[in-house]
Amino acid sequence: MYIDQIAHYLPHSVVNNDFFLDKSGLSDEWITERTGMRERRKAEDDENTNTMGIDAVKHLQLKIDVDLSDVDLIVGGTYTPFDTIFTLGHAVQRYVGAENAMVLSLSSACSSFINVMEVIEGYFAMGKATKALAVVSDHNSRFADVTDKKAGHLWGDGASALYITKKKHSEESVKVLDIITRGGGTLGKANESVNLNLIDGLYMPNGRDVFIHACQYMTEITREILSKNDLTPEDLNYFIPHQANLRITKNVGDQLGLRTEQTVSNVEYLGNTGCAGCTIGLSERFDRLSKDDLIALSVFGGGYSYGSMLLKK
Repeated sequence: MYIDQIAHYLPHSVVNNDFFLDKSGLSDEWITERTGMRERRKAEDDENTNTMGIDAVKHLQLKIDVDLSDVDLIVGGTYTPFDTIFTLGHAVQRYVGAENAMVLSLSSACSSFINVMEVIEGYFAMGKATKALAVVSDHNSRFADVTDKKAGHLWGDGASALYITKKKHSEESVKVLDIITRGGGTLGKANESVNLNLIDGLYMPNGRDVFIHACQYMTEITREILSKNDLTPEDLNYFIPHQANLRITKNVGDQLGLRTEQTVSNVEYLGNTGCAGCTIGLSERFDRLSKDDLIALSVFGGGYSYGSMLLKK
């Protein structure tokens, strides 16, 4: 299958590190040193996971000459839903007017995007769909506690939308060579390291455990998908990991032996935008990809789900 085009949406409000000094006592220097983050985006009061997803689709429509009401599958990914009944996927369906489309929304925390793509791959393989919309959106600021010294400063908001087809649509299309995912629920402190519920909100009491496992398993799954396709890290033009923490990105890149210019990072100016993070990174570079470029995406999320996707222009 092919990614024909991708776009992203970011809220206009920018929150820099100085904001947290009064809220949690953490300084700009402290946050930057430990996370690499300088600022992040925050959704406005009239925005939410669904509206940001729709705005990403609007940006996508500006880049393609396709009637999205004709898609036969819409898959949404988020762990910060605005509505668990009229989901992200349904909100997008209503916006594009895809009356006959199959729709579902899923969550595997920050790794949701790769699972969204795997679900689309499955529908295509079964012959149930040929044109799909993938939309990932996370409204972290809705649930985060800015006074939380452990994680309140990490989160940003954002969304991405992708038009996916079973057959190649144009010379700009990027082929999905392979996808691998794992659950990870049996690993370490997966059941208690990152949690979100309606009582306590979004919190991360065991950041060290997250760091250790993210570095290990994003590296391992990337090596696995490359080896499976007779490739090495040196063959990659771009490596786009989950945008959780610049130290994680650098650690994984070092383990893979990547050059600095191979690794894509937006966490410095967007913070952790959840399952939208690596897709925003792909969107930021999509129009600059050259023929035969190889791109690997690797993700890791709360619940310790992880996965990788291999692309070729």
